[in-house]
Amino acid sequence: MLPAASALSGAKGNDSKEEISLQRPWGARWTEVLARDGCTTVPLGHCSTGNGPSTEHELRGLGTLKGAGLAGMASGPMSSADSSSLSTPEELLDTFDSALGRHDDSSSLGSDSELNGAAPYRQTDRYGFLGASGAQDGPAQPPVELVRHRENRWLEMTSHWEKAMARRYKKVKVLCRKGIPSSMRARCWPLLCGGQASMTRNQGKYKELEQSPGDPQWLETIEKDIHRQFPFHEMFLSPEGHGQRGLLQLLKAYTVYRPREGYCQAQGPVAAVLLMHMPAEQAFWCLVQISERYLPGYYSPEMEAVLLDGEVFMALLRRVCPKAYKHLQKHDVGPLLYVTEWFLCLYSRTLPFPTVLRIWDAFLSEGVKVLFRVGLVLVRLALGSSEKLRDCTGVVETLEKLRSIPARLLQEDTFMAEVYDVAVSDRDVERECQSQLAKLCKVRPDFGYRPEQRLPNAKAVFDAQQLEDAQQPEKDKHPAPTFLIPEIVVDPPPPLLKEQRRLEKERLKEQRRQEQERHQQEEVQRRQEEAAAEKQARKKKPPGRKKPDTRGKTFHMAQHPMLSPAQGGGKGEEPGPAKRNSAPYLETYF
Repeated sequence: MLPAASALSGAKGNDSKEEISLQRPWGARWTEVLARDGCTTVPLGHCSTGNGPSTEHELRGLGTLKGAGLAGMASGPMSSADSSSLSTPEELLDTFDSALGRHDDSSSLGSDSELNGAAPYRQTDRYGFLGASGAQDGPAQPPVELVRHRENRWLEMTSHWEKAMARRYKKVKVLCRKGIPSSMRARCWPLLCGGQASMTRNQGKYKELEQSPGDPQWLETIEKDIHRQFPFHEMFLSPEGHGQRGLLQLLKAYTVYRPREGYCQAQGPVAAVLLMHMPAEQAFWCLVQISERYLPGYYSPEMEAVLLDGEVFMALLRRVCPKAYKHLQKHDVGPLLYVTEWFLCLYSRTLPFPTVLRIWDAFLSEGVKVLFRVGLVLVRLALGSSEKLRDCTGVVETLEKLRSIPARLLQEDTFMAEVYDVAVSDRDVERECQSQLAKLCKVRPDFGYRPEQRLPNAKAVFDAQQLEDAQQPEKDKHPAPTFLIPEIVVDPPPPLLKEQRRLEKERLKEQRRQEQERHQQEEVQRRQEEAAAEKQARKKKPPGRKKPDTRGKTFHMAQHPMLSPAQGGGKGEEPGPAKRNSAPYLETYF
């Protein structure tokens, strides 16, 4: 078997490899290298620049598969043994077309919740998708009292949004995990992603972009893709309806706003979901925030961020679900074959629509780690056990297994509970990004994407916007928003904060040292004054009776009786000391 050419290194194969340029549903041009060695055909993906208009030839074969690459082979899966009998790439493409059933348009129908079978015309579910009935409208809804309670909490929080984000972001995250009420998403999503602040700061900018003629090449490409975005939703039924017209104007405005990036087909379903919930101007600024703050580099012509995140996903999968990781490595199923559509479209074309909305609630609050967690759960549900891997004997079967996860496992409450239980944090994602980036830079020295451009969550987006507003001149500051939000003045951090802290510590240390020296001098001076006073007092005091020095002397003691005058004491004798008559006294000689 010939060794498979690496998608990261971009190395060319030998003479037996043939390259076919294909247009992916997400708008970037990829290269499928079909390596044949007698009995094996291995499809590989390689990213190249350019996401311009697609041609009919480029949309043939693998390019029309729903999902990333081969993920859309729902009917008639082809095993690796069958593919070995194909002698030419043309036969292989014909076989892929027959497996697809020529469902070119069905590859972009959107969420699986739209495919509910035949139903009465114009009967929609609670999200606006046609062909649904009351029995097919998903699981039981929460009680009305609980919904009203959650709505009141969100109303109160959004009325004091800056205070909530500055002091109670953890509470905001918890409420987003429980699910934002449907009636509040139009208000909460722009606040979470920063689209509301961007729209307020750029008053009239969207109308200016909307009135701009735009690039005819991008307009032609967008018009070809408009009918593919949720065609079973009542908002996008008619080509002349407000849904398709609004989506066309929104995507055209983005190509004028970011001419270097232009248009990427994956932005179509993202913008369509936003338009389902809010006006076109709000949806535009939310799309800008998602493309620049949450997923920078995803919709650029090079798509380097998607390439990096695919490697990060495999590194996380190796830790979270080793069995699925080994299986994917064994069959050379690269992450770009399935992760690309998941991440670029934010799962809007992959999962039931109620689950998609819950994922968006968490994604706009907690950032890109939610996309990794959801993908890890999907792979674990599809390939996490030996029984599930029993029938996966090749690339096609594995990708079909990833696409055909039972619907009961994708219900919003059950699925999101598993997503939140995945042990992947922002620090894990950042560490793996740095590790995989170092590997990619060794293989591709011209790799220009840096993950530091991406903000991890809504709190980081809020802080960045607050800092931008603080640094903005007073005359250019945006006016007050339409609904009351108390303003919080944020002072920019002083330059060289660490150096100032170090100088302040040295100043305090020097001050304490000087105080100690002053106290020591005062103590010495006080002691000197006390010694001088004591010496002066000693000079003024009269000398007292000196005690005899008795050291080394011999004591002689004699006893003399006390004589009264009657016993012989004459008048001429001096009287002795007054003693008691009855007691003798002792006389001491030296």
